Amino acid sequence: MPSGKEIRNKIKSVQNTRKITKAMEMVAASKMRKAQERMKAARPYGDKVRCIAANLARANSEYKHPFLTRPESVKRAGLIVVTTDKGLCGGLNTNILRQSLNRIKELEGAGVKDIRVTAIGNKGLGFMQRLGANVVSKVVGLGDTPHLEKLIGPVKIILDAFQAGELDMVYVAYTRFINTMKQEPVIEQLLPLTADKLQDEKQHGWDYLYEPDSQTVIDELLVRYVEALVYQAVAENMASEQSARMVAMKAASDNAGNVINELQLIYNKTRQAAITKEISEIVGGAAAV
Repeated sequence: MPSGKEIRNKIKSVQNTRKITKAMEMVAASKMRKAQERMKAARPYGDKVRCIAANLARANSEYKHPFLTRPESVKRAGLIVVTTDKGLCGGLNTNILRQSLNRIKELEGAGVKDIRVTAIGNKGLGFMQRLGANVVSKVVGLGDTPHLEKLIGPVKIILDAFQAGELDMVYVAYTRFINTMKQEPVIEQLLPLTADKLQDEKQHGWDYLYEPDSQTVIDELLVRYVEALVYQAVAENMASEQSARMVAMKAASDNAGNVINELQLIYNKTRQAAITKEISEIVGGAAAV
């Protein structure tokens, strides 16, 4: 049985750990509120661009953008994996990386030979490199606030490859924020744009006048729209990250409290046994005298 000093040292160590996890829980709670506000603030822009893109997709234009053209068969695919830069957020990264691995295996089983990966976040980059995937672009160190100018470059490599006909399908994998206690890993088809992405609630017959021409306007608009989808995915993932980290740190703090209580009970029993032994020795010595 360990001595009382060893148990006291263990209790002190666990108490120090609980202070750290409690502080991290409070920091994550503060960042979570800001991340949720940022995620909600990005939605109106995405919704408005989606409506315009939906109207353009239904408009009778002489120009058909590659982002709206469905391939006859999928032989080459791209995957944008959105993860976190830091850990200590429960199974958030594990869940989305497991789904990404399953999707890669499904594509390979379906005959897809060329799979290109864009990694957003340190955890996803490290996993894909260990997996031996073809990582064509990456972005790490986004911090607590996603900046579109940092995302455009790496994402544009995949978009340009799709537009040039080098890829037939592009997916984006991220963790969707449901609420503080629930985050859902999802893999969505990014390109070509699907009907549900371009669905407009208000069915109006819009007619547009293009300046300088329809091709230039549609090219710019659809690229901005796809970038907005990726930005929204990153914002959702960051909100999920802070929520998952807050819950994980709270669980760690609670577990540390339970461990302290158990160690305190063991310490009291050890101390009581030592006192009882000393009293027995004193009584035995007095009786012998």
